[in-house]
Amino acid sequence: MIQFMTNQKIAQTLEMLADLLEFQGANAFRLRAYRNGARVIREMPDSIEKLLENDQDLAEFDGIGKGVAAKCQELVETGKLEQLEQILEEVPRSVLDLLNVPKLGPKKAAALFNELGISSLEQLEAACREGQLQQLPGFGEKTEAAILAGIAIAVAANQRILWSDASLIVDQLREHMASAPALNQMEFAGSYRRGKETVGDLDLLVDSDCPQEVMDHFAKFDSIQSTIVRGETKMSVRLENEFQVDLRVVPGTSFGAALQYFTGSQAHNVLIRGQAKQRGLKVNEWGLFRVNSEGDDEWLAGRKETEIYEGLGLPWFPPEIREARVESEWAEVRPLPALIETGDICGDLHMHTTATDGRATLEEMVAAAKAIGLNYIAITDHSQRVTMAHGLDGDRLLAQWDAIDQLNRAANDEFLVLKGIECDILEAGGMDLPDDVLARADWVIASIHYGQQQSRQQITDRIVGALQHPHVSMLAHPTGRLINRREPYQVDMEAVFQAADENGKLLELNANPRRLDLNDVHLLAAKQRGIPVVINTDAHRTEGLEHMKYGVQQARRGCLVPADVANTLPWDELRQRIGRE
Repeated sequence: MIQFMTNQKIAQTLEMLADLLEFQGANAFRLRAYRNGARVIREMPDSIEKLLENDQDLAEFDGIGKGVAAKCQELVETGKLEQLEQILEEVPRSVLDLLNVPKLGPKKAAALFNELGISSLEQLEAACREGQLQQLPGFGEKTEAAILAGIAIAVAANQRILWSDASLIVDQLREHMASAPALNQMEFAGSYRRGKETVGDLDLLVDSDCPQEVMDHFAKFDSIQSTIVRGETKMSVRLENEFQVDLRVVPGTSFGAALQYFTGSQAHNVLIRGQAKQRGLKVNEWGLFRVNSEGDDEWLAGRKETEIYEGLGLPWFPPEIREARVESEWAEVRPLPALIETGDICGDLHMHTTATDGRATLEEMVAAAKAIGLNYIAITDHSQRVTMAHGLDGDRLLAQWDAIDQLNRAANDEFLVLKGIECDILEAGGMDLPDDVLARADWVIASIHYGQQQSRQQITDRIVGALQHPHVSMLAHPTGRLINRREPYQVDMEAVFQAADENGKLLELNANPRRLDLNDVHLLAAKQRGIPVVINTDAHRTEGLEHMKYGVQQARRGCLVPADVANTLPWDELRQRIGRE
């Protein structure tokens, strides 16, 4: 049976092909075509498979050429790419792991493979520690040290996937399992349910009196590559991308207790068990019990997760906050603070258009924002320092702002488009555009794109200086990390928090699932210091506006409520807050 080809899988396959072709020294034009096509396909709202079923010519879509369209057709019809299969016969699959190492692109990886025979992360680490890389042209001592430091990122990339990628698997599994016989209810637990930014595996809990029937149905899921183990009530499988899914079938009397137990976290469950012990009770995956000296413990609850917490005199904690950070404190609060939800967001204050590196026009971004119910947005294209994105100088920026003014005047609704800019913090400090230009903006974002390898003190000084600037509104993606791709740059976050607090500036939670920057720990720290956060998508396409949900989920992990997030406010109130009256 040919597996259903999701857009995500097609895009991943094209990117793998491009990486391996670059590894082999292929033409740069071909590589660019595959990568551009992968990016477009990943963000398309329509299924490639369905489009092909309807005889749609994929080459008519901007960014998808005839070559990419042919590859899509081949994937949908056969489930694989013959060209990719041939390359994998010539190149060990473990080479793909090398491509996840920062500072080690396909060309350098090819040099290591051809000259030193390195084809795995283990071999790469050993070669770095022995100083072998320095023997090759283009590999100095600093490069070797950076590659060695980046191996941990590559290992993590192999072990954990983005929550957003895990959610695609979850959606497919939900659809598949919905028709399982004898299934009463199901839920995903573990780090996925807690909304962690990366997920190591999936825990699927099912309530059923017929475990074998449920497991038989589970085994028919298209993406299963192999079965690791199958028992009476548990089954573990490995999917085609080596990702593991564990299915547990429990009786209805224990479903709530199992959901609480397998959701975790481990630290949270330690707190729960401590609360139970103080009351002469015990709690496990089977339920809540009263402990009797005779050994025949009395079952009290377990059908619903809320019953477990109620039986312990505790409120039901949202899964995102179950990390043993605030539960003890919040246990005394009734009702619990209501965490932020996507519907609380009024505006999105970080996005790009075709004026720089965006893929949609100003008008298209405005229409998309209106369609999803936002009240205002800020157009924040890059400033001139970001030459690779064709950043805006003062004249081009002012021309864009004139166009925004005209658009607002012509509108027959209350939707507002703000004149903004993502202005780079220069390597030597200071802002990338003159003060007289920035003074005319509604919204100024300060961000770092260059000089990320500077010392901790240099980067901290640059950021603090930007937060002291009178026209800056917010600091974007404050640590610069890319999950599983790039470590945060060295920055003193305490100094950043202090500067934001003292100068009345806002900090961004970038909702792009590869960034989610600030992380949950920093978000809680900002909340505790009373520093408002702004959740933005940093969208470069209209589809990117949908990433807000990932940022909101991250905010919930940081225990943020609507009052902690500045863009839950109407623009008139937010404008006063940042002093742009």
